[in-house]
Amino acid sequence: MPLDDDRPEIRQLTDAGTMRALAHPVRIALLEALTLEGPKTATEVGELIGESATTCSFHLRQLARYGMVEEAGGGKGRARPWRASSLGFSFASSHDEPERDVAASALVHLIRERQLGRYREWIETRATYPREWRDAAANSEYLCYLTVEELAQLNADLGALLADRFVERLKAPSNRPEGSVPVEVLLFSYPLRPPGPG
Repeated sequence: MPLDDDRPEIRQLTDAGTMRALAHPVRIALLEALTLEGPKTATEVGELIGESATTCSFHLRQLARYGMVEEAGGGKGRARPWRASSLGFSFASSHDEPERDVAASALVHLIRERQLGRYREWIETRATYPREWRDAAANSEYLCYLTVEELAQLNADLGALLADRFVERLKAPSNRPEGSVPVEVLLFSYPLRPPGPG
C-alpha cells in the first residue's frame, strides 16, 4: 500500500519520551514489519514477529500514542489493520540534554543490535541463496581521512543517493521490479580516534 501524500517519508524524533517508548524490542519489530510488509492486523504482525496478538495489540496502541503507527482503515478490535505512519524515522544519536542523550543511546543500541543480528544471519545462511545474490551482496570497508564537514557531506550524499533511487519502491509495491527482494543497506561512519589538538 503506498503512503498517502500527507504521510512523511522520514519522521524526525526530537523528544526523549518518544525515543524511550521506541526502545523496546517488540515495538521496533512491529515498526520494521509494518514498514516491510505493509498494513497488518495485530494477529498478522504477531505471526511475522513471533509474538501473541495480545502483546502486539498492546504495543501497537503504545506506538500509536507516540504517532509511530496509525489505523489503516477497516476491521474492528484486533482485526483492524495498522500501518507505519512514516517510512522510517531519524534522530540525532547525541544531544546536549542528558535525558535525550540516554534515550537516543538506548534506541540506537537496540536498532543496531537488531540490524547486526540480521547481518550475522545473512553470513550464516548465505550459502542457501542463489549464487547471483551472493555475488551481488557486499561486505566492504573503506578507510578515509576526512574533515568533520567532509564526513557530514559524505553521509548526506550517500543517503540522498539511496533515497532518490529506491524510496519509491518502499512506498509503492507496484514500483518494485520483478525479482526484487528487501535489501538492508547499513552505513556506519565514525572517527577511529578523537581529533588531536589544533
